[in-house]
Amino acid sequence: RSSPYMDSNAPGSGGKGGLGSLFGGSEYSNTELAGVPLTGMSPLSPYLNVDPRYLVQDTDEFILPTGAGKTRGRFELAFFTIGGSCITGAAFGTVNGLRMGLKETREMGWTKPRNVQILNMVTRQGASWANTLGSVALLYSIFGVAIEKARGAEDDINTLAAGTLTGMLFKSSGGLKGVARGGLVGLAMSGAYALYSNWDHIRGGSSSSNLY
Repeated sequence: RSSPYMDSNAPGSGGKGGLGSLFGGSEYSNTELAGVPLTGMSPLSPYLNVDPRYLVQDTDEFILPTGAGKTRGRFELAFFTIGGSCITGAAFGTVNGLRMGLKETREMGWTKPRNVQILNMVTRQGASWANTLGSVALLYSIFGVAIEKARGAEDDINTLAAGTLTGMLFKSSGGLKGVARGGLVGLAMSGAYALYSNWDHIRGGSSSSNLY
């Protein structure tokens, strides 16, 4: 009479006996293990066999809200614009204040009063330029968001209009001439920015037209 442990691998046994059943576990038969790669002596779960093609991400790895675009809107960019303008103004004012301080105190020796005067000039110029550029960026962002909401579209017209209105309002204390001058400066700067933003598109259109 043969032992049940000897027949655990028999074709009709189903692989449910053996030492695995003795400890409460279960074993797989040769039929169930067909086509399943083995690592050493342990069978690898078929659920771990993933086609590598499914791991390649051809699309973006983030989920956008319904109706949202892949680029940031003016409201999201407003915070970056204002903060970046303040930092740029502070850096430029610091350098300008240091230059002015060294120029005005060049006849003084390297004493404590000269250091204090230079430090005051640096602080004053840095704060002044940061306030100026930050105010301009704030006005530009407000006009840009308002025009975008009013028109319901985002294009270069919003950029040109926001730049022109910003220049006009910023120089409104100078009378009609100041308003006109500020509007022209704002229009020129916003036009240059729009041209820079669409430069690749313009070059692509001109190169494709040359092919024909």
